[in-house]
Amino acid sequence: MKINDFLQKIPHEVIAGQEFLDRKVKAGYCSDLLSRVMAHGPNNGVWITVQTHINIIAVATLLEISCIIIPENIPIDPSTVQKAIEEEIVLISTPLQAFELSGMLYEMGIGKQK
Repeated sequence: MKINDFLQKIPHEVIAGQEFLDRKVKAGYCSDLLSRVMAHGPNNGVWITVQTHINIIAVATLLEISCIIIPENIPIDPSTVQKAIEEEIVLISTPLQAFELSGMLYEMGIGKQK
């Protein structure tokens, strides 16, 4: 599934990486602890987190995560947005809660990394 495919089914705003929405997503992960994401986050996956500081971009780049979704329309630090643009990371905001969003993505076929 491509990022564009699931974005058609959830309320969202693309904050950075509009030109990369055709990237494939193979799995999903939801965590706010960066060390946990570094150990278990999915390559070519979608990561849901309430963290909005610049370090999320470093983790996403390291793991080649396809996109990061910030739930609950949590404000995102401008330096994080700028770094996402520089590193070509898709950064998305949604009004949905992380729990609700995870369930929706799972129902669309985005599961855990195998």
